[in-house]
Amino acid sequence: MQACFHYSFKVKDLESTRIFYKDILGCKEGRSADTWVDFDFFGNQLSAHIGAMPELDYCGQVDGITVPIPHFGVVVAEKEFQQLYEALKGAGARFLIQPQTRYAGKPGEQQTMFVLDFSGNPLEFKLFTKQQEIFLGKKA
Repeated sequence: MQACFHYSFKVKDLESTRIFYKDILGCKEGRSADTWVDFDFFGNQLSAHIGAMPELDYCGQVDGITVPIPHFGVVVAEKEFQQLYEALKGAGARFLIQPQTRYAGKPGEQQTMFVLDFSGNPLEFKLFTKQQEIFLGKKA
C-alpha cells in the first residue's frame, strides 16, 4: 500500500460536509457514524467530526499574502485545478484567495487558491508549473 495521510478535523454538520466534499469535490465517502464521516480526499483519508468550530487565524505569510493557518489541501494537475475552481465557484463556495500565481518566474512557481468548506475550514488547492519542484528546498 502506498503511504497516504490521515487528517481529522471539525465540521459544523455532516449534511453540508457531504455536499462540499462528496458532491462538489467528488470525494468518495467511506465509513461514517452519527457524528463523523470519512472521505477519500484525492487518495488520502479525511475524517470530519462534528464539533465547535475554531476561529480562523490569518497568521501565515506566503509570498506577501496572508493565509489562514492551519489549512490543508492537495496538489493537483492543471486540468483538475481548473475543474475544481469551476465546481467550487459554481457551488457558491467562499474564496479566501482567488486562483493566482505565486513565485512567478522563480523556482517553485505555482497556481494556488484558498476556499472555505461549508463549515469554514480553509483548504488550499495548488498546481506546480514544474512538478519536480513541489519539494524544492534551498541549497545550503
